[in-house]
Amino acid sequence: MPGNNLLQFADEPAGSLNMQDSILTVRQLTEKLRKNLEGRFPFVWVRGEVSNLSRPQSGNIYFSLKDQDAQLQCVWFLNQQLHLRQGQIFDPLTGEIFDAPKPAPSDILRDGLTMLCAGRISVYAARGQYQLIVELAQEAGQGLLAQAFEARKRKLAMLGYFALERKRPLPYDPKRIALITSPSGAALHDFLRLGKDRGTGAQIRLFPSLVQGDAAVSEIVAALHLADAQNWAQVAVLIRGGGSLEDLWAFNEEPVVDAVFRSRIPVLAGIGHEVDVTLTDLTADVRAATPSHAAQMLWPLRAELLQRLDEANAGLHQATTNFLNIAGRCLHEQEKALHWLSPARYHVRLVERLAGLSLSLEHAIRQWLMSKQHAFEKLETARQGASSPQKLMGSAGHLNLLISALHRAFARVLSNAESDLAVQLHLLRINISTLLENRINMYNYLTLALKVCNPSAPLVRGYALAFTSEGDILRSIKQTMTGREIDVRLGDGRLTAVVRAVKPR
Repeated sequence: MPGNNLLQFADEPAGSLNMQDSILTVRQLTEKLRKNLEGRFPFVWVRGEVSNLSRPQSGNIYFSLKDQDAQLQCVWFLNQQLHLRQGQIFDPLTGEIFDAPKPAPSDILRDGLTMLCAGRISVYAARGQYQLIVELAQEAGQGLLAQAFEARKRKLAMLGYFALERKRPLPYDPKRIALITSPSGAALHDFLRLGKDRGTGAQIRLFPSLVQGDAAVSEIVAALHLADAQNWAQVAVLIRGGGSLEDLWAFNEEPVVDAVFRSRIPVLAGIGHEVDVTLTDLTADVRAATPSHAAQMLWPLRAELLQRLDEANAGLHQATTNFLNIAGRCLHEQEKALHWLSPARYHVRLVERLAGLSLSLEHAIRQWLMSKQHAFEKLETARQGASSPQKLMGSAGHLNLLISALHRAFARVLSNAESDLAVQLHLLRINISTLLENRINMYNYLTLALKVCNPSAPLVRGYALAFTSEGDILRSIKQTMTGREIDVRLGDGRLTAVVRAVKPR
């Protein structure tokens, strides 16, 4: 009965289905819906804000277009992007020609950006959801929330909310945690699941709060103020699971950011997924990518702590063993030194040394006696060899030969000496005669010279010598004066005269 069909498609004539034919498989129904939608919406333009953007390695782009009341899943296949890679030179909606190519829409696509997308509506059978298969895209400007986020971010940055110098480090392995989150959220479960295997034990005080919606702002602020006022916790942890920009917007509100900024205890924020960044994340002292990551950053892995404890124990055991070994060796050395330096041991060493010296002395004496005995035996052997009759007879013969040679040599030497002596005597007589004759001639010459030089000789020939009263030879009239006596010597005597006058020549 046609009236019983719950759904009738445009490509099927009414009344052609019976009851049996109205039962469809999921694939059949999905295929009929796909054909119906693709026939009704072969090409449509849609405006919306981009969210949940994903770029897998396949090159396809997946995202959602949303507004305040609904969202639309979109897929932009790689082959549809290629003809736009070089940039758009005209507006596909208005036909306006651009002066220069604009960047490819696929490159500027990001969360929060308002886009105009054109394509056909189809059904993704694997998930049973309809989606827009994008063929054209164009930027339509940022979304209102994204614009508000950027404006508020610039304002808080200028106030120093994100300054790195005010960031405080988290305490290592904290024992008291103030946890601010929804008691029914998956973030709490993930945080506790990760935390139970980490650290050395901690107390977690839960401060329940909404984490989404308008009421969440006041509850999060109140929880932060309460944790701060109790001054019990070492660190406040603010966590929430992932969501859209609207879902996480409470953490971009200024009261929440201001409460985090003014918290007296360090704040660790783990809000959303890794790609989600809120103003609370930027203001917190430390940001975790996810709630699970917050637990990982808060406590070290317990297995690692146990491993470090084992390593410390092993190191301590090794250090103790090394110390005991060194102390044992030192003690052993000290014992050896004490044993070596003891008086009894010293006496024993002296006795041993004396015994050694005695043995050495005996050995040296024995060696000396043996050497002397050996030398004596060699001398005795030599003496016996030298005093044998044959040796004596040989020596006597040799001695006679030597004596005969000596006699002959002596006679020859004596004869030569006598000849030499006769020659020397002859030469000596000649030399003596010559020398004597020379001496006689010299004597005669000197005698003659002496006679010539005798001052008294001229006196014989009539000359006289005058002397002053002092006995000096009077050589000038200036040596005397009138009235003085002078002595005059002649050849046959002396006269004493008085100078009557002095007449110069």
